[in-house]
Amino acid sequence: MGVKTLITLDEINKIFPSYNFVLLTPTSSGIIDTTYIISTHHKSYILKKYEREIPQKIQKDKQLLNELKSSGLNVPTCIDKNKAWFLYKKLKGSAPKNIQIFHIQEVARFLAKLHKYSYKKNCDEDFIKSYEIAKLLNYTKSNFFSYYKKLQFLNNYKAKNDGFIHGDLFKDNTVFDDKKIGVFDFIDSACGNFTFECAVALVGFDTLKRKNYFINIFIKSYNQHAPKKIEKKELLKQIDMACGFYALLRIHTNKSTSKAKELIYFC
Repeated sequence: MGVKTLITLDEINKIFPSYNFVLLTPTSSGIIDTTYIISTHHKSYILKKYEREIPQKIQKDKQLLNELKSSGLNVPTCIDKNKAWFLYKKLKGSAPKNIQIFHIQEVARFLAKLHKYSYKKNCDEDFIKSYEIAKLLNYTKSNFFSYYKKLQFLNNYKAKNDGFIHGDLFKDNTVFDDKKIGVFDFIDSACGNFTFECAVALVGFDTLKRKNYFINIFIKSYNQHAPKKIEKKELLKQIDMACGFYALLRIHTNKSTSKAKELIYFC
């Protein structure tokens, strides 16, 4: 989440006149699309503007969220749209801070249920290929050569697609209402490898500081519900890939190595 397009409360009330919004709060995290929290006297919503020309992707995202909601997963749904602005239901809860065992268990169960739903489903786009890793590596090679040497192994990354994945399940894309998880921001979901998805989530939830402990808990919880079990050896391999992949994205998007350095340390 984050804000690239500024808008006032008066302007948004003209776009959505039936709601009578009273508070507009910009979000601070995120680097691609614009996201606000907007509230009436009684309810809060997510207000979003996609900063990319992806109309087909947005339509598919709306349909996907409805399907996931119907299958019992706690995800937001789009309830209104006008001009370039989309209004989503806001999930109850708040983003986790100090990661506890139940956070890891809930993330594992959510992904297992998502993967059970998406297993072997066809989708149009490959999650990894869509980011054109070769181009990102060429940029890094020209501008941050020392990091390129650490990340060039990504050129050889190949993984069998199991079904569609969220792909970006970091803490910022979740909320917890007591111990119940809610997950949002599926806009870039695509076909991918389930073990890679699990690795991304473990990286995103700071589990590397307590690596074996949290990984063992995750595997046990995930394998109880997943359509195919994951092995620790392969998961550790995919964690290296996930660290490198998101370090590469951060270097390219932020034009800085400060955030990438945190991830490269674990690769």
